[in-house]
Amino acid sequence: MSLLNLGPNDGLYYEYTPPARGSACTYVFVNPITGDVGLWNSIIVPALQKQGFGTLVYNFRGQANSPFSPDLALTEQVITDDLCALLDHVQPPKPVLVGLSIGGLYAAKAYLRGQSVAGLVLVNTLRRITPRLAWMNDATLVAMQVGGPDLMKDLLFHLLVGEPFQEANRKDFLKPGTVYTPLPANTGAYNLLTWMGKTDWDIDWSKLDCPVLLVQGLQDRVFYDPAIVAELTATLPNAARVDVPDAGHMLPAELPEALLNALDGFPE
Repeated sequence: MSLLNLGPNDGLYYEYTPPARGSACTYVFVNPITGDVGLWNSIIVPALQKQGFGTLVYNFRGQANSPFSPDLALTEQVITDDLCALLDHVQPPKPVLVGLSIGGLYAAKAYLRGQSVAGLVLVNTLRRITPRLAWMNDATLVAMQVGGPDLMKDLLFHLLVGEPFQEANRKDFLKPGTVYTPLPANTGAYNLLTWMGKTDWDIDWSKLDCPVLLVQGLQDRVFYDPAIVAELTATLPNAARVDVPDAGHMLPAELPEALLNALDGFPE
């Protein structure tokens, strides 16, 4: 557990374990906006380390244990800069960037800036910001302003996850007597969410000429548009795709074994 110092009030919390095998790659996990290293650390990271792979997990500025200056806007530029700075600092061998949702976009943008990688894994990343998704992004921030993460999850989480996860975890949501608390405006989570909706998704995916693995949860009722995903996939020059029928957007939390299976043999 380490902190990359980015200034008097800023830093990145990260955990790095080098590969135990000389030829093995290092999987570098890039979070979504809402989340932290726990998303990867519960099952996925230990399983990969047991196989001899290296792992690097970290939290964005504004996420748990990664401090940020109060007047700093946590934009996509800042987040991508930080990812590049972390890679330059740690210099993990044969890095494979694994990004969930918008984390995959940050990974792609780091590669397009010249970061050397062995591959990219984009988990539920490909999309175009349609009016529906713009509405969803705005609604997420409003729900947080009114009732914090609990209200957001009660209202919207069932649209993100697949039916097996819904059935197993329904008891943990919409509990009678829940008191919803607004997300304070001075928090990192609020800062990140504020700028999330302003992210530029209009990149040239065809320039991702490294090995790319696309992992898609087919029960994602928010971000998965089959026609758009197929269209963007076709522009990638060196891509493979794995679909997971029983998972939605939060695939690493819903079916971590499916993601591990998808990673098997990639990019080696």
